[in-house]
Amino acid sequence: MSDILKIALAQINLHVGDVTGNLARIRSARAEAARLGADLVVTPEFSIGGYPTEDLVRKPAFVAMCEAAIFELAADTADGGPAVLVGGPWAENGMLYNAAFLLDGGKVAARRAKHELPNYGVFDEKRVFDAGPAPGPVPFRGFRLGVMVCEDWWFPAVSETLQESGAEILLSINGSPFEMDKQPVRINLAVSRVVETGLPFVFLGQICGQDELIFEGASFVLNGDRSLAVQMPYFEEEVRLTEWRRDGDKLVCVQQTLPPEPDRMELLYRSMMLGLGDYVGKNRFPGVILGLSGGIDSAISAAVAVDALGADRVKTYMLPSPYTSADSLEDAAICARMLGISCDTVPISGAMEAFGGALAPVFAGRQADITEENIQSRSRGLILMAISNKLGHMVLTTGNKSEMSVGYATLYGDMCGGYSVLKDLYKTTVFDLCRWRNTHFPKGALGPHGPAMPERIITKPPSAELKPDQTDQDTLPPYEILDSILEGLIEGELSVDTLVERGHDRATVLRVWKMLDRAEYKRRQAPPGVKITRRAFGRDRRYPITNGFTNLLK
Repeated sequence: MSDILKIALAQINLHVGDVTGNLARIRSARAEAARLGADLVVTPEFSIGGYPTEDLVRKPAFVAMCEAAIFELAADTADGGPAVLVGGPWAENGMLYNAAFLLDGGKVAARRAKHELPNYGVFDEKRVFDAGPAPGPVPFRGFRLGVMVCEDWWFPAVSETLQESGAEILLSINGSPFEMDKQPVRINLAVSRVVETGLPFVFLGQICGQDELIFEGASFVLNGDRSLAVQMPYFEEEVRLTEWRRDGDKLVCVQQTLPPEPDRMELLYRSMMLGLGDYVGKNRFPGVILGLSGGIDSAISAAVAVDALGADRVKTYMLPSPYTSADSLEDAAICARMLGISCDTVPISGAMEAFGGALAPVFAGRQADITEENIQSRSRGLILMAISNKLGHMVLTTGNKSEMSVGYATLYGDMCGGYSVLKDLYKTTVFDLCRWRNTHFPKGALGPHGPAMPERIITKPPSAELKPDQTDQDTLPPYEILDSILEGLIEGELSVDTLVERGHDRATVLRVWKMLDRAEYKRRQAPPGVKITRRAFGRDRRYPITNGFTNLLK
């Protein structure tokens, strides 16, 4: 019996639905693992089909293609090289499981179905998968592997079953999405599993952007004494070799050098880069376009786009109206120069006049109001979408979570587009992120090493500039107050009374609550965007549009 086991952890970027491409990526990881001298290479949850597949996995043709690829990969292992632990669908007797397959010696040597199916937040696996039985250990070359699929390790039952039936190591393959402050939660839960079982624990995550979801990697290993033995990088692909040795009746991972923990703003910014980069690349857009207004939201959106895609794939347009200030024109031009991108000017005055003339008979006798403001925004949306149609570039929207929460956005206007990197960021965080980017260069970024925008964009009062001397605070509470209330209502699901007890004005809280609920119809029509928080709009927070509850509040 060998006393040394070498496991390669393949923290790789997979593509939902691209079975052929995923197979090639896994083969490449296996080749790297062989070069490193591994006995086994481990890949993430549902790696052959990409995760999450959502209803795609209900297509028999997709399941059949995944199964064929798994058997093809199994045949590769007849060469005597590393075995492969791969994730994919297991269809049998009318049941469909989310499973892990051990491929070794030219065949499928073992398979284990996911036992705990998540059905909360962004997950609805009970719609598409059946729960497998509690798994037993997988024998592998003289060792006993406790293989778990993601949610299985979030609760103690599976880990304890594996330990009681003789597993020597807990090995979890994951599709666990990124959220701010989630990694400490993972580490603490992993420590609990180690304490309960006395076994070392391996967490393997994938790295990719999949629609709204981001998967940051950050794979790690805990030894049986709860010490952190291995920490893989955030937002980077890597095949990392880990070496395991028997110490009496225990397996111990050889300690590796641990990197410093990234700072919060870096994690946030790089998640936005990854989300946008994969969304644009995997959907085969040549690049993105956006309106560069001279304001803070469009400036940071442009910076993320340049850092993620490169300046040659980002085009911006200044769309001035009669209310656009000279400062905004200047700031947009300076920002474009600092980012190394073009910024063409397309005035919207003519469009405003044309719409005004066409609607004059209908609007006769009525005063100008928000209707005319929205016409400006929709004129800009029409122009950007026309440019997108002509060039093929995707429109990047620039609205933030504060605005989308209270409906401070125009349907078919500034909400036009295919993706938003700010969708789950409150305005106060946008300010912090801009300051951070102006003094830091994100790892892997393709943009400038110096500041990304002029300081005045950060310091001047935000404004939609849809009427003379307008600022956001004419319509909204100060962002520090608004964001605090919104975070309580959205992330905390707090009551009005609780927020008032925390020091907020009751009338302001009620006003924000009502705006939040009444804007649901707009959010249903908003483009997807990077999920950052625990309660992102769309997948995490689902409220009825037709909703009378708010009307009962006093």
